[in-house]
Amino acid sequence: MRAVRDPVALPLIGVLSLVIVLLVGYLLLGHAPGRGGRTDVTALPTLNALLNGACAVFLTAGWVFIRRRRIAAHRICMLAAFALSTLFLISYVVYHALAGSRPFTGQGPIRWIYFPLLVSHIVLAAAMVPFVLTTLYRALGREYVRHARLARRTLPVWLYVSVTGVVVYWMLYRMRW
Repeated sequence: MRAVRDPVALPLIGVLSLVIVLLVGYLLLGHAPGRGGRTDVTALPTLNALLNGACAVFLTAGWVFIRRRRIAAHRICMLAAFALSTLFLISYVVYHALAGSRPFTGQGPIRWIYFPLLVSHIVLAAAMVPFVLTTLYRALGREYVRHARLARRTLPVWLYVSVTGVVVYWMLYRMRW
């Protein structure tokens, strides 16, 4: 059955991943925000940080559960992490479509910390989309050996992206420079 599904599902995952990355890239680099409305989106960066933080908690709990062979609890945590990441992506796209990007105002040596952190976060977040989708696809398709092999690489990077998302938010919106 897997041989029949993969030629359809994997290219679909690739196309969906590319569309997501291109949309986010367009919103960050080639879009004039705020056209056509006065919607207040000032709470969305905080919501995004909360979603990222909660995702990190569920990813960590899911890892602990699978290490303890508690598969049902692992599945719930990982599906929750995926749902939170999906909600984050929707909120992130809405925010950047309506408000654009906020410039970093920190000066001096902190910029040597912020920008490499931001770049690694953005690059890995974009790269993670097909890996997360494929890892989920393997699990839902009950291809547990292939799922576990990919998840060993996906989880640490997904966790890094979730945690650095909170750190970037904190540096951009909460710290006073």
